[in-house]
Amino acid sequence: MSKTEKLLQRFLSKPTDFTFEELARLLKSVGYEEEKTGKTSGSRVSFYNSKLDDMVKFHKPHPSSIMKRCYLTEIERKLRDKGVIK
Repeated sequence: MSKTEKLLQRFLSKPTDFTFEELARLLKSVGYEEEKTGKTSGSRVSFYNSKLDDMVKFHKPHPSSIMKRCYLTEIERKLRDKGVIK
């Protein structure tokens, strides 16, 4: 099993310690690129997939980098709807 597959399995299990960095790596591995949103965007981040013309937006966690489960669930649903993951 590759690192990407392991990361996907970890993401799908929705662990309580899944970090923003792990999510960014996962999104990049399935074709999304982080968009630069400017100085006034605050903690909001965007990932765009040009092949699907799809964008994933959420607030970057702070002060720790642990993602909230509700974001993981929402992102999983969106990726499944777009056919990125099965």
